[in-house]
Amino acid sequence: MSSLAYLGPEGTFTHAAALTWADDASPVPLATVEEVYRAVGTGEVDRGVVAIESSVEGYVVPSLDALVAADDVVAVDEVALAIAFDAFTLADGAAEESVELAEVSAHPHGLAQCRAFVTASGLRPVPATSNAAACRDLAPGRVALGPRLCGELYGLTTLATDVQDFAGARTRFLLVARRSEAPGLLAASDEPRWRSMVAITPAVIGPGVLARITTAFGERGVNMSSLITRPLKAQEGTYVFVVTFDGAPWEPEVRGLLAQLLAAGDWLKTLGVVPVRDPADPEPDLAGVPVGSVRTDASHDALTAGLLW
Repeated sequence: MSSLAYLGPEGTFTHAAALTWADDASPVPLATVEEVYRAVGTGEVDRGVVAIESSVEGYVVPSLDALVAADDVVAVDEVALAIAFDAFTLADGAAEESVELAEVSAHPHGLAQCRAFVTASGLRPVPATSNAAACRDLAPGRVALGPRLCGELYGLTTLATDVQDFAGARTRFLLVARRSEAPGLLAASDEPRWRSMVAITPAVIGPGVLARITTAFGERGVNMSSLITRPLKAQEGTYVFVVTFDGAPWEPEVRGLLAQLLAAGDWLKTLGVVPVRDPADPEPDLAGVPVGSVRTDASHDALTAGLLW
């Protein structure tokens, strides 16, 4: 691998993720996620890195949709990074004392992950193409939120540190390659555990379609960890189900599952097969359960309030 594209400019969290794979490869910053996929698909670069899921805000929809739509790109590895934000201004307080702060800028996911700071500041949120772009393009009267590295790269003044809402937030990043190269890359790995992401487009829609698909996973003993519904563009009521599950397409139980879905008439596309390096069964953080959720041992009044029955 000699070249590695990522969502630029320098200093993005995606840049930090790319450095974990760079080795002797030259990182290539590009302006959009779509450009990263295009550069990989055309062979302009060897690999690409994109953010795919935040532990706070969920899937990065532009990255997911672009992966679903990509002609010749598939994920072959992933890394999860801890995410922390600092708040920056263009100059020190003395130089900006005559300029009133009015706006705060970051990538939409960055603004969402620092919602408490944004709200408390009273500043108007301004979305940017990336957190690093918000820092690079910082103007008087604006605060930028981004990785600590951005302060050093762009000569900014730190207004506050660790302004994210949740300590321990993480984001998953995918390493993508051309589909034709994926079998060789995956075969060369000796990883024992795998996770796959597959796009499933039902041939027939109507009652029971999603139940049929999820039942197939249960019947085959394949653990589904995530299911995302994305609309087929400009086709109301027609969806692609993006499913993440344990296992790889060449493993017998997964191959049988995929064959079962094909036999039902579904269109399938493997979006990624990546090694699993995290704990097999992480303990759930019950503090993250939605406020007002109830269990069977809740009081009658709590059940009534929570379920509206």
